[in-house]
Amino acid sequence: MDYNLKEIDTYAKKWVKEAGENIRASFPKTLNVTSKSNPNDLVTDIDKGTEKYFIEKIKGTYPNHRILGEEGYGDKVTALSGVVWIIDPIDGTMNFVHQQRNFAISIGIYIDGEGMIGLIYDVVHDELYHCIKGNGVYLNENSVPNLEPSIVSESIIALNATWVAPNKRINHELLIPLVKDVRGTRSYGSAAMEMVYVATGRIDAYLTPRLAPWDIAAGIIMIKELGGEATTLRGEEFNMLQENSLFVSKPGLHADILKNYLKDGKW
Repeated sequence: MDYNLKEIDTYAKKWVKEAGENIRASFPKTLNVTSKSNPNDLVTDIDKGTEKYFIEKIKGTYPNHRILGEEGYGDKVTALSGVVWIIDPIDGTMNFVHQQRNFAISIGIYIDGEGMIGLIYDVVHDELYHCIKGNGVYLNENSVPNLEPSIVSESIIALNATWVAPNKRINHELLIPLVKDVRGTRSYGSAAMEMVYVATGRIDAYLTPRLAPWDIAAGIIMIKELGGEATTLRGEEFNMLQENSLFVSKPGLHADILKNYLKDGKW
C-alpha cells in the first residue's frame, strides 16, 4: 500500500499545533492531577484530553491507522504493521504540572515498523521540531544541520536522575567515571526535549534506563536523520512495543561511551 507521507505530515503538524493551543489555554485553569504507577507518575486531565483529541482527528481522517498512546485511549497494538502513530500527549507531565515549562507533545509515525515521521512540539516556546525520513529535520521552517562529531571530554550529557529508583536496570556506579570525564551533565525531565537537544547539538548525548515507546518514538527518528546514533544502553536496537533503555548521541561518542564507560552493556 502506498502512503502519502507529505499529506500525513501536514495533518500531523496541524493537529499538533491545535493541541498546543489547547494546552496553553489550560494554563490559568486548575488541573485535575492524579497518579498512575507511583505517586510521582503524574497524569492530568489535559494529558487525557489531548490524547483523545489526537485519536479523534487521526481516526476521522485515517480510520485504518492505529494509535499507541501513553494514556491508553488508542488501539491495542501488538505489531507495527501498517501505519502506527505513537503518541505522548504531554511528555514531561511533572514539569507541566509544577512549572508549565519543559514539556512537549511527541508523535512518531511508523510504517511497517520503520520510523517515517517525527514531531516534537515545545508548546511553551512554539517550537515545532519535525522530520520526514530522508528529508532532513526542521525547527519550524528552518533546517537543522547534521550533527558534528564530539569527544567525551568536551561533551555535555543528559542523565535521567532516577537511576536508583525501584526496579532499576543499571548499576549507576558505572556512570561515575563518565560523569567525571565529561564537561558537564544536565537533566531536563522530558525525554522528548532531551532528545531534541541532542538533535540540535545543544547537548551531546542522553542516557536513561527506562522509557516507553511514546517517549522515544519521534526523537530517535530525528537523531538518526541527522547522523546521530540511537540504541539501548546495551547497544541494541529498540523494541517499539515495549519499554527500552536509551542512549542517543552525536557521532563519535556512542562507541566510546558504550565500550569504555558502559562496559559494552555488561552491568
